[in-house]
Amino acid sequence: MSDTSSLTRRDLARFVVLPATALALGGCLAGSGGALTGEEPVAQAPAGDPNALGQGSVKVALILPLTGAGQGAVAGAALRNAADLAIAEFQNPDIQLLVKDDQGTAAGARAAAQAALGEGAELVIGPLFAQAVQGAAQVTRAANRPMIAFSTDASVATRGVYLLSFLAENEVERVVTYAVSQNRRGFAALVPETPYGRVTEAAFQQAVAARSGRLLGLERYPAGDRNAMTEAARRLAQTAAQADALFMPEGGEQIALLAGAAQTAGFNLQRTRPLGTGLWNDARAFRVPQLAGGWFAAPDGAGYDAFAQRYRARFNADPTRIATLAYDAVSLAAALVRTQGAQRFTEATLTNASGFAGVDGVFRFLSNGTNERALAVYEIRGGASAVVSGAPTSLARA
Repeated sequence: MSDTSSLTRRDLARFVVLPATALALGGCLAGSGGALTGEEPVAQAPAGDPNALGQGSVKVALILPLTGAGQGAVAGAALRNAADLAIAEFQNPDIQLLVKDDQGTAAGARAAAQAALGEGAELVIGPLFAQAVQGAAQVTRAANRPMIAFSTDASVATRGVYLLSFLAENEVERVVTYAVSQNRRGFAALVPETPYGRVTEAAFQQAVAARSGRLLGLERYPAGDRNAMTEAARRLAQTAAQADALFMPEGGEQIALLAGAAQTAGFNLQRTRPLGTGLWNDARAFRVPQLAGGWFAAPDGAGYDAFAQRYRARFNADPTRIATLAYDAVSLAAALVRTQGAQRFTEATLTNASGFAGVDGVFRFLSNGTNERALAVYEIRGGASAVVSGAPTSLARA
């Protein structure tokens, strides 16, 4: 079968290819609450063969940072567990996951990909970090095998290397589109001088122009420099006093400092609506008084909440936020094996314009390796967040 739009919910076991048209969403772990904080417990790997999950005939590699320094191994364990959960819930999937440790490095990922393809893997799921994706891609592209990776660095995406991650570009486009729909036309921005800041700045300028908004001012500041934040906000207040939306792509403790600097500089954040990215999907941002009424875009949380409940029941630990990526990637692989025959992992199948529906909502892969996701828009209210514009259930055709 080559028409992926004919798949049913029962066939895909919580993972469907959409029958309708759709618009879709997108090595750092920033955005959509995906940053590793060190507060999550280390998830324990399930018992059994540590190098394989499932008993199916179609081999798929799962390359993750299972060892190594820092938080990578925490995320790797959670991603592996989520893959195991997907295998368990799919109902006899005809795939076997060849689990490989890349140690969070390019060389480790390259070796892992070589080993997996040598064992017959038709598809690679992972790695997580940008440098590891690049290392593995040297092998998979030469062998004409596709990869579904988890990095949020869109620069590592390319034809045949598809990113399932939460991409900041999608979040920016969604929140700007919503702001314009609410008659916000004059935009300003305070942006950190970081790789994430540069990505979101470019996406913001593009989104404002595409929606016929007016960019009244944009100021940058060195990351983490409170005085520089204040000076940048004062410069911006002089040129963009009439803005009715202020974009601030910061998260964690920094967004409180930045919002305070904006208020001190003279921005009335009750009139000039604060706008953010998925970095705001964090209790710390919800508690910032200046952000009350602010908007940000992120996946609808209902799917994650249900996933997290099943994950806890199986592993007695909380998942990292990005664990759903492995669950969806493995579920998709199993679904395509069940329904698509020899066409299961072709470019045409993986870039189906109607997209797929997973734990975090509707998404599709683009031919350049990036993705589009259907996102909700949230408003910060009373120390929490509430959906003000639900995530679409299908994606408009490109």
